[in-house]
Amino acid sequence: MLNHKIYGQGDPIIILHGLFGMLDNWQSIAKKLATDYMVILVDQRDHGKSDHTDSFSYSLLADDLNEFMNDHWIHSAHILGHSMGGKTAMQFANDYPEMVEKLIIIDIAPKEYPPGHRLIFKALRSVPIDKVKSRKDVEGILKKYIDNIGIRLFLMKNLKRKKEGGFEWKMNLELLHDAYPNILKSLNIEGTIDCDTLLVYGANSNYIKENDVKDINNIFQNSTFKKLNAGHWIHAEKPKELEEEIRRFLLS
Repeated sequence: MLNHKIYGQGDPIIILHGLFGMLDNWQSIAKKLATDYMVILVDQRDHGKSDHTDSFSYSLLADDLNEFMNDHWIHSAHILGHSMGGKTAMQFANDYPEMVEKLIIIDIAPKEYPPGHRLIFKALRSVPIDKVKSRKDVEGILKKYIDNIGIRLFLMKNLKRKKEGGFEWKMNLELLHDAYPNILKSLNIEGTIDCDTLLVYGANSNYIKENDVKDINNIFQNSTFKKLNAGHWIHAEKPKELEEEIRRFLLS
């Protein structure tokens, strides 16, 4: 079961978050888009308030989305995904093309990536989650590994206080650690994808290189590219500009 929130009415847009994220990361943009669309925010498996499982791959994430849409009588939708969620969206467009109206990918390519989250995993797994007494204790441990306060606060959104006291992680941390090679690897895309596709990437991000654009265009043959003056977290750094690009694309 996928936890979700729905805002607004109209043509559906489903938004998929990235690794270590959750649907709350996209609430601000969702509420803005909800003036004209039905915006559905989803916690992907093993993230947020969605079920913890024993397996994790993009094919499974795409299957989850298919099941979710069928359960909610959504025959097709605009699909938007950021980072890991963007890979899910691309895999979904390959596996269930008839269910995608338009595709919006935020700062990710379908290629294999180097392991850039090892330090984050090390930091998170160093927290004795069943023993810490406060959020301050957790931040103190994370700070030993992660200097950037924004990243620490983002990760700490995964902290959940238990009714009986103490804390636990919302995400399925150990499974995500074990499945990390699956998260990094290139997608299993057969042939080309014909739906209208917008790829927004950050000028200050290293997730999309200029030579990736041609490779992506070979797969997504009706694609448009837009570079914004931001890093990987475009929706947090440039929310207004991103919203405008999304609206412009959906109306085109």
